[in-house]
Amino acid sequence: MTLASLTHSLSSADVLTPATLELAAGPLTITTTDATTQTVERGWEFVTHCLDDKRPVYGSTTGFGPLVVFSGRDDPEDQCDNALQHLTAGQGPDLPPEVVRATILVRIWSLSRGLSGVSPGALAGLREMLATSFTPAVPSLGSVGASGDLVPLAHVVQSLRGVGFAYWEGVRMPAREALAKAGLSPLRVGGRDALSLVNGTSLTTAAAGLAVASMLRSNEIALALSALLTDLLGAAPAFLSPSLLRAFGHPETVQAGERLSYWLTDTRPSGTRALQEPYSVRCAPQLLGAARSAIGWADQTVRRDLAAVSDNPLFFPGEDHVAHGGNFFGQPAAFAGDVLSMAATQTGNLAERQIDLLVDPHRNAGLPAMLAARAGEQHAVQGLQVVATSLVAAMRRACTPASMQSLPTNLHNQDVVPFGTQAALTALDQARSLRLLHGCLGVTLRQAAHLKPDGPTAPHCAELLADLAEVVAPIERDRPLDADIRAAADVLDRHVTARFPELERRPDDDA
Repeated sequence: MTLASLTHSLSSADVLTPATLELAAGPLTITTTDATTQTVERGWEFVTHCLDDKRPVYGSTTGFGPLVVFSGRDDPEDQCDNALQHLTAGQGPDLPPEVVRATILVRIWSLSRGLSGVSPGALAGLREMLATSFTPAVPSLGSVGASGDLVPLAHVVQSLRGVGFAYWEGVRMPAREALAKAGLSPLRVGGRDALSLVNGTSLTTAAAGLAVASMLRSNEIALALSALLTDLLGAAPAFLSPSLLRAFGHPETVQAGERLSYWLTDTRPSGTRALQEPYSVRCAPQLLGAARSAIGWADQTVRRDLAAVSDNPLFFPGEDHVAHGGNFFGQPAAFAGDVLSMAATQTGNLAERQIDLLVDPHRNAGLPAMLAARAGEQHAVQGLQVVATSLVAAMRRACTPASMQSLPTNLHNQDVVPFGTQAALTALDQARSLRLLHGCLGVTLRQAAHLKPDGPTAPHCAELLADLAEVVAPIERDRPLDADIRAAADVLDRHVTARFPELERRPDDDA
């Protein structure tokens, strides 16, 4: 059963985390506290009061971007239409539905702070949508991550209005048709609704958050697979000496060593290995500890974004203040996305080298080349290794930082931009490639264990192998392995999550 097939619930009092963003993949019921309702109504009433007083409010009484020097349209609904129509220009393949739905969840939480002046009705429309499987079709190209994710979010709102396309139960169709199937009325926007809905970095934050959630699991999976590799090789865990790792000076490396030691509890080394293992075994705690540190920093950054308001202007009724500024500038998540991509790629390098170690008869503790019991008549994981090499090469090519690729646009109104959306979406792609690399390594380790009758000696490693063996049969005769790789990746996610509940997707995570 996939997460998209389940129904979950959240309260507006809950704290959003990267893990809880994954809950939006399927129907998600959001209950609203009285405090949230009152806050949103107060903000909306204040905006209405400001407009009635003829105060200058960007995007409500003015044009957009560099056209701020001109007056906007007089009718509020017409002005909202004006904002959305010119931004509906995105290109490229649609974003994955789970990313779009997580984006809408992030936007709901930001708007629920009451500082954007959105109407209660528009916010309710977003909540009602998430409770169904309706998902706007949103092109992947168009945002520079400044002034918010304007173009993608415009496609979200347009779809909810019945313009463009949407997905209903996974099928792409005209948005108006999908709304009818979902039992939803087309969204009506007025006042400042249109700009409130599009003028934030919600796609950037959602994609970065989903990447963090995936990478946290993958870091634990990398430790588990490294331990299973160590065990199957018969290597001594001397490289995990607590004194040694403490001397390295990085707490995350010590923690990685402790995790590896957990997986290797009661391992029985063969005594036939060289004094020092290759770096793909011996330096695993240093590499994966550093990756965990990088993911931790990105996690903290995303959590701050999830608790923030990314919009312009903001409205503070208690101060009778309309503040114009740049909270829609997604630089923090841009840096976080690039860091995640680097951590994912180096972790992927480790997995690919560990596969190479396992298929090399000169280094793999006497196992046959390519783990093929009848070499030549059988090729076992030979094709799988080529796939792993291809994945790593693609990850390296995609690892060019986006967060400093600034290009001026919008008549130099947006004269410096962070490209946070591209950084975050790339990080999410990298995280997904890493999952597949770990699936490749999981299949390879399962085949290595099949050819080694005594199997792993550490109980935790044996349990991990048993779970893999349930979905990946031994390669006695060459067969397609594409589905096995994906199945192994799924099993690895479930296995580490069962042992470390902090990796679970839960609505009650602490910040």
